[in-house]
Amino acid sequence: MNRLRQMTVAVSVATVWTEPDSPRRLDEPALGQPAQIAEWLSAMTIDDKLDLYNGNRVQTQILYGTDVLAAGERDGWVKVFVPEQATRKQSSGYPGWVPKRQLMERNDGPATETWAVVVSNRAPLSFQKSPNRGFELSFLTRLPVLKISGDKVIVHTPHGAAFLNKEHVRIHDKERASIDPPQGHPGIQIVRQGLRFLGLPYLWGGMSSFGYDCSGFAYNMLKSQGIVIPRDASDQAEQGNLVERSRLEPGDLLFFAYEEGKGRVHHVGIYAGDNRMLHSPDSKGCVEIVELNGYKLEREHCVSRRYWTPQKA
Repeated sequence: MNRLRQMTVAVSVATVWTEPDSPRRLDEPALGQPAQIAEWLSAMTIDDKLDLYNGNRVQTQILYGTDVLAAGERDGWVKVFVPEQATRKQSSGYPGWVPKRQLMERNDGPATETWAVVVSNRAPLSFQKSPNRGFELSFLTRLPVLKISGDKVIVHTPHGAAFLNKEHVRIHDKERASIDPPQGHPGIQIVRQGLRFLGLPYLWGGMSSFGYDCSGFAYNMLKSQGIVIPRDASDQAEQGNLVERSRLEPGDLLFFAYEEGKGRVHHVGIYAGDNRMLHSPDSKGCVEIVELNGYKLEREHCVSRRYWTPQKA
């Protein structure tokens, strides 16, 4: 393996492709600088979205300002590993290819111990030196804070200083923290954060509030509470604490496997209480709540896991 070097995502959402030749012509909006994620998604048919999986085109996605490890280049593309997305595929992080124009050499900028985390579904970012140039950031994008001025938060980005509206972010004194107050039940808070995305169309490989896949939805709703889990459902199903179905609580993860629960894990949802599941189902659907009894995947339920820790009395 080539020596790894650190780079940073320089678009709102970078899609990680299986190979440089994986994208189709219709995927060009997602490959640009800036990436036009909303336009890309709105132009795709259900068959186009299904082909992202069936054609083994997309691996995952990464948000603006996220660090990656670059392993090599080919024809304007960079082979990357995403350290914050744990996977059995590669110990260095989730692997795949990203257009080089969507990455920049890492620039740490001024030292800071304060972070702005996007807590709205989308947050407009504008640049200090180019006010008319900007784009929307996804939920849970995290950027270091340079200064807070009135209703604006000035953050350090790969492109320099930029502005976020204070109402769209939460300020933390550490990089990984819950966006909710610590007094609440973390499982209920996981569900509450997920409910805001009801009706959001599914996206294979999706890891942003422009569209999630099933494991990306679980990953990010737990991440909103400062809980880091593996990227894929099959890996998520092997960690955390085992929970019997009779003892399920909101925020627990439900896993489903082929061959009526005996085969390969292929889906994950979040237990929402009262025998209901909150999940991002498939390329034909949107984030939804379903009754577990009688649901089409009920007989495939194979295991449940709890990653959150009950609050001490």
